[in-house]
Amino acid sequence: MAKSPYNDGGTTAPVAPPQGEIDAILQGNHSDPFSVLGVHKLVDTHVARCFVPGAETVTVMTLTGSAVGELDLLHPAGFFAGQIKVKDPQPVRYRATRGDVEWMVTDPYSFWPVLGPMDDYFVREGSHLRLFDKMGAHPMKHQGVEGFHFAVWAPNARRVSVVGDFNDWDGRRHVMRLRRDSGIWEIFAPDVRAGSAYKFEIIGKNGEVLPLKADPFARRAELRPKNASVTAPELVQDWEDEAHRKHWASVDQRRQPISIYEVHAGSWQLRDDGSMLSWDELAERLIPYCVDMGFTHIEFLPITEHPYDPSWGYQTTGLYAPSARFGEPEGFARFVNGCHKVGLGVILDWVPAHFPTDAHGLRHFDGTALYEHEDPRQGFHPDWNTAIYNFGRVEVFSYLVNNALYWAEKFHLDGLRVDAVASMLYLDYSRKEGEWVPNEYGGRENLESVRFLQEMNRHAYGSHPGIMTIAEESTSWPKVSQPVHEGGLGFGFKWNMGFMHDTLSYFARDPVHRKYHHQEITFGLLYAFSENFVLPISHDEVVHGKGSMIAKMPGDDWQKFANLRAYYGFMWGHPGKKLLFMGQEFAQWSEWSEARSLDWNLLQYHPHEGMRRLIRDLNSTYRAKAALHARDCEGEGFEWIVSNDQENSVFAFLRKAPDARPIAVIANLTPVYHESYQLPLPHAGRWREILNTDAEIYGGSGKGNGGRVEALNADGDWAKAQITLPPLAVIMLELDH
Repeated sequence: MAKSPYNDGGTTAPVAPPQGEIDAILQGNHSDPFSVLGVHKLVDTHVARCFVPGAETVTVMTLTGSAVGELDLLHPAGFFAGQIKVKDPQPVRYRATRGDVEWMVTDPYSFWPVLGPMDDYFVREGSHLRLFDKMGAHPMKHQGVEGFHFAVWAPNARRVSVVGDFNDWDGRRHVMRLRRDSGIWEIFAPDVRAGSAYKFEIIGKNGEVLPLKADPFARRAELRPKNASVTAPELVQDWEDEAHRKHWASVDQRRQPISIYEVHAGSWQLRDDGSMLSWDELAERLIPYCVDMGFTHIEFLPITEHPYDPSWGYQTTGLYAPSARFGEPEGFARFVNGCHKVGLGVILDWVPAHFPTDAHGLRHFDGTALYEHEDPRQGFHPDWNTAIYNFGRVEVFSYLVNNALYWAEKFHLDGLRVDAVASMLYLDYSRKEGEWVPNEYGGRENLESVRFLQEMNRHAYGSHPGIMTIAEESTSWPKVSQPVHEGGLGFGFKWNMGFMHDTLSYFARDPVHRKYHHQEITFGLLYAFSENFVLPISHDEVVHGKGSMIAKMPGDDWQKFANLRAYYGFMWGHPGKKLLFMGQEFAQWSEWSEARSLDWNLLQYHPHEGMRRLIRDLNSTYRAKAALHARDCEGEGFEWIVSNDQENSVFAFLRKAPDARPIAVIANLTPVYHESYQLPLPHAGRWREILNTDAEIYGGSGKGNGGRVEALNADGDWAKAQITLPPLAVIMLELDH
């Protein structure tokens, strides 16, 4: 005989909730199932209620295994309720049966909340700098039970559930608790293990069921084409990089040699079957290669989770998850650790400017424009058909700032190269009149974005002194790489897009015409020290029909290689840090494609192997000679020697640094061979030829100065030297004594 659904302990408090609440639980639209399900005290007794689909009987067990009550089946779908014999509300398990099948269910509604009022306060204030430890999915032992805590921000949702392979993707099983002060929904899901796929099932404010959403804070994701988030253990890595991090935290990065190798992890090299390398395989190949080549840093195109390979990672749907393409997150941590052990830094290309509109992503996350602006004039990016973050919303602001800190803290990242900064700074970027909304002062500057970038940099440098942030910013916005307290955006460095544009324009010309475009080389020095510049030859220059670097050069094959060697020699001699995209160091002919490996077979040919040797020697010389790097960002480190020899297309300048021997960089950018070019030099004596891009070992003609030149004093302060200028070449001379 079934027990009465009302307790018999001298009170009329109901054991069973009203039928409407039962129906709401069963239909998955109850806004607060914690008020119904779980263990509750009713005056002088305790009641347990649960929803266990498919069960015919349910026995309530303590965590120690003691039976404390049998529950009544109040609805055949699996709703049970009844009195239990416990002293206080506590976590319980249910032993469920159906026929001769028996299983155990730990009740998620019998656990306390995990987040506290201080979390709510800091979230609302926007000052929470540990969100990545609170939001998303984290393993924990809560009230004696192992499981995962889930938390997601969806303030306008009617209901949010975590669904996954642990609950048959049933949105009625783990409906989350709303923290009304912060708009965060949370639940502790007992017995969930690492490696479980999950998403959030969200009912919007109008009752609509949204497409299942991936976790914005997910630390791991499924391999495409699947797109669920995956529960992950907390990252454990035995870091062996104290010396590396201590060095970068103790120096002025502007005065250090920085030569960056830009890499697309999915196409640098591939396995024999055409599949992508894992992080461990990349570590075995890429790290020794970069060390041998003399680069100081590897900069990866975005490696965060993204659904579409041809986006190169810039259409990211998982800002906190290293892409499953290369294995588990621990593999990436091992890669960074391996780099740091041999003195290589790792920079991540970071995309806070926009996000894709995939149904499982951030767009209309809770049924409203939550992460983006509602108005398409503010919230839609016409260039990439993507959504734009609402930087003025505190929670979105914090989401992105925390992401920058997450990579620095959890993965010991050395830096972030921030993509598309110009698109963030201007409200009218790529928009016509009437297609954008002015700021509060009627201007085109995105003041909310400016504040975000300043705060991101302030927090990044404040909590990780060795980090560097680099802006890809293509306009003349002032003080991009100046400190925030001086009115700057706070970046450490800025890409010098003007240098890249002007010099490539110059070198693409037939040498016979170069004398008419002399200013394309000299003009950049007028502003070379207005910012802390990185000189970038990036992936953007070798895709979309632009051709490879070698293919841009004019002339026959010999001239193409000579021009490119001269270009690299000029770039490494020029003030500014260096960045070169993979494949360009050995003069790959074909335009880069993410779908195939680099053409490594070219290294069997002397001109290509010679180019690689040149880049290695340029890096070695740049790093070894303080004059070439210690004043990269300061005008005192540069002085023109020859700036107006348009007729011969010859340029010469000094690179200088305190307590370092000066180095003269001389470029002859026509195929004309000069045997006795008269060059002014600041000191008489012997100058050693420390680099010559025309050397035979690099594939050149072998013309040069026999390793040295003599500068003789004449009238005036400067000495003069008769030097040999090889055709289409750059030489570097260092004062010997």
